[in-house]
Amino acid sequence: MATEFDDSPTGGFRYLIVRPENGGIADLVRGLVRGGEATAVKFVESSDEDLLGAVAVDHRWVILVSVIACKIIAVFGKPMEWTGCLVEFLLNLFSQNGSLLGLFYNLLHGKVVIPERGSETFISTIGHLDGRIDLYKRDDLVKEVGDSASGEQALMDLCIIAAKLAYENANVIRNIVMHFVDFYNGWNAQRRKFDTDQLQGTEPFDADDWSTDFDYSWYEIPKLGKVHMGFLEALGLGDRANAATFQAHLQVNAGPASTGRKKLLPGMLERTAYYAVRNKLKSLLMEHKKAKFIVTGHSLGGALAILFPTVLLLHEEKEVMQRLLGVYTFGQPRVGNQQLGKFMEAHLDHPIPKYFRVVYCNDLVPRLPYDDNTFLYKHFGVCLYYDSWYIGQKVDEEPNRNYFGSRYLIPEYLNAVWELMRSLTMGYMQGPEYKEGWLSIFLRVIGLALPGVSSHSPTNYVNSVRLGKEYISAMSF
Repeated sequence: MATEFDDSPTGGFRYLIVRPENGGIADLVRGLVRGGEATAVKFVESSDEDLLGAVAVDHRWVILVSVIACKIIAVFGKPMEWTGCLVEFLLNLFSQNGSLLGLFYNLLHGKVVIPERGSETFISTIGHLDGRIDLYKRDDLVKEVGDSASGEQALMDLCIIAAKLAYENANVIRNIVMHFVDFYNGWNAQRRKFDTDQLQGTEPFDADDWSTDFDYSWYEIPKLGKVHMGFLEALGLGDRANAATFQAHLQVNAGPASTGRKKLLPGMLERTAYYAVRNKLKSLLMEHKKAKFIVTGHSLGGALAILFPTVLLLHEEKEVMQRLLGVYTFGQPRVGNQQLGKFMEAHLDHPIPKYFRVVYCNDLVPRLPYDDNTFLYKHFGVCLYYDSWYIGQKVDEEPNRNYFGSRYLIPEYLNAVWELMRSLTMGYMQGPEYKEGWLSIFLRVIGLALPGVSSHSPTNYVNSVRLGKEYISAMSF
């Protein structure tokens, strides 16, 4: 079945776009003090007037919070970018010269190694936070519970290491992965440029990534549900500057020959992350008849990981979906509403669950965008929740689902103190591979003020997978 393309501004699809640039501080103050619908409307673009009015009444606080968060992030955007570049350069300068003392020694002897961005030795900030790249081996688990459980843990370990490696540049990955396929330089509508960052997670100093996590904008696909617009843009499936482009991509069985797609997207059909990965995947699956594939990601990368099979289902890629072994995400934000969740659970939960969403303790990102009677975003799938003792359990939703609950405030800060103390002893208690470096410990110190940020570190997810207690019961269905 193919859907006829409608090239009207809305295309028959509904959307809501939050536009922080449409007003200033005075407008925000007026909206916060008076709580007026008119202020919320000022920051919103919608597909129809009725929807705009309803959103202004029911969701005005959602919109104002989203606008405030995005404006704050925008103010610090450039400083964050510059700080990130400097921090990453210094981390590589120290590591490539053998530490700070090694740098002074090389400086005195005229042998200073200058890091080259994009080279196989230039490691990302995430890579310096957690340098583990080898897969985990645990022989005692095989003896105790059998090969099946060991295989499940090995699969999760493979996924978190792969998700962590996605932050690195292509040359670093080629140097580590034996059969690395490729990096894709696709169009990113959010950044208004071609880059290779679409499938990475939320980077610590990337303002665009954090703005995406706080963005409330959505696009509604008939019979499927509302989907986070920023994540769709990151996959190259539309551009809020021209909302009709979303319909061009998000039709049933939307193939390259679609008239509407050709009209709206000249020269862009195969230059986006989703289509580049889909086409390469189909080619590899055709070449390897018995192979299956896994989709994984950390943070924003986790959101894109679950949206990839979502769009495959929408495009009726049945043969590809039959080869899907599983989707494993780590610290993933919410991607859509309850209707989307029901659609995906109907396809990924039977005959056995294929989608596992791993959440560590007080990680802030899985609690975004907000979920209550006003906000529409909902998680779905199997949640594997690990507390700060690495005790795992299967739950429908992580505790404190919106993070800012007052009853959890004191426990969050006490837990941050415990995590800092634990980081100083991990190497002694669990072995040298668990020893945390000064950068990871510094992030724990920041966690004393912002517990949810430090909890988002991939270090916590690698440790949860490898040290997680009650792992077998969590994975038993």
